[in-house]
Amino acid sequence: MIFYFSGTGNSKYCAQVLAERLDDISINLCSVDFNSLNIDYSKGVGFVFPVYAWGVPPIVLEFIKRLPEKLVSELKENDVIIWMVATCGDDTGETDKMMASALDKRGLCLSGVWSVTAPNIYVLLPGFDVDSDEVRINKIKALDERLSHIAALIKKGEWATDIHRGSMSWLKTAVVYPLFTKWGIAYKKWHVTDACTGCGLCTQACPVNNIIMKDGRPVWGKDCLSCVSCYHECPHHAIEYGSATKGKGQYLRRMRPIFSRK
Repeated sequence: MIFYFSGTGNSKYCAQVLAERLDDISINLCSVDFNSLNIDYSKGVGFVFPVYAWGVPPIVLEFIKRLPEKLVSELKENDVIIWMVATCGDDTGETDKMMASALDKRGLCLSGVWSVTAPNIYVLLPGFDVDSDEVRINKIKALDERLSHIAALIKKGEWATDIHRGSMSWLKTAVVYPLFTKWGIAYKKWHVTDACTGCGLCTQACPVNNIIMKDGRPVWGKDCLSCVSCYHECPHHAIEYGSATKGKGQYLRRMRPIFSRK
């Protein structure tokens, strides 16, 4: 089984492609019901998620903490292989070490680690914006070849650490990540301009149903993940995060890779 978390769809796409290549299934970890979950241990357990400020998305860490003790015991007893694929616009920092530490606290071991370069989607800080059309298209073109390579290694049981940590990886993960998780997810900064038509697509885009419509306008709750899915989904570019997103681009649905079964 492959658990994934995805905002704009890059990680979902990667999880779906890997599941097809591995004859496995992928499931959104935001919607997992542990009471009815049945895992096929024979193929291992994978995690696919985007890099968040050079670290693991808090919702993924929380998911690992919530794994039922019975399930954890079964994973240990069956020596189930656990692997991860992190999608990133540029580099990962020490995301893999953070993930390994989270699993280790539950007595589990991370065996295989890969990163996949995907289109940049983060726009909430100065200096961060979406890729140019040329860069985005080239990244998407390279996705399937990279995923096929990873799937082939997983099939053969060849576990590796094949990621692009980038420069100053320790500093990015140790310093930027905790600052981001404390101050970088400010749900009250989200608002809409007069361009909003009240279509409600942003409510559908939110992976944790954190947005509701009130008087024809979206309202963000305190469970925001800062995944920016709502921002990129808006067809009228009416959603803004304070003044940080003003003048920045979008990663619209038509620009994203589309999964189709081979």
